[in-house]
Amino acid sequence: MISSETVTEYLARLASREPTPGGGAAAALHAAQGAALVAMVARYTTGAKYEQHSELVQRIISAADGLVVEALRVADADQDAFQGVIDSYKLPSGTEHLKAARTAAIQEALILAAQPPAQLIKLAGTIVDLATELFEVANANVISDIAAAADAARAAATTARVNIDINVVAIKDSAARSRLAEQTDGMDEKVILAVDSLVRRVRERILG
Repeated sequence: MISSETVTEYLARLASREPTPGGGAAAALHAAQGAALVAMVARYTTGAKYEQHSELVQRIISAADGLVVEALRVADADQDAFQGVIDSYKLPSGTEHLKAARTAAIQEALILAAQPPAQLIKLAGTIVDLATELFEVANANVISDIAAAADAARAAATTARVNIDINVVAIKDSAARSRLAEQTDGMDEKVILAVDSLVRRVRERILG
């Protein structure tokens, strides 16, 4: 599991000539880092000086910590789902029956493989929402990390979008394609716009 590896071990596997982990898992780790940065900034926004915002800050800490766990779960799920696609392509196809079974298995695996990145786009949007809420009250000494969190979430969302696209073009079931479109279409653009706005506000606050 990615969540139990050291950073060095994970990066070595990512750099190897192996199909997993790949871009989808990397995207989920972008999200995990974004959520962790939100939690860190929130923890620096505690104490007497920020007492009036304590309820908001504690809610953000709890939510961000949960999103770190969820992003790591998605990283593992993405790795497993993509391995399922690879395994389905290796199925025998020596007869018409086997060929049909292989085709069906590939299609099922592709649909399943599109689910982790679909979940990831939503998760990235939630991270940006939390970062935006926190920006209003955050400790100015770590305000740049809100922009870092938002940009990490952006990387997660845009990478997830590409991974959905590459699966969708190979899915023959029009109903399944429509369901994926309903789940995700336009969501990554919303994340990008929100991140652009937040990063701009962070820079304006830093630069005065």
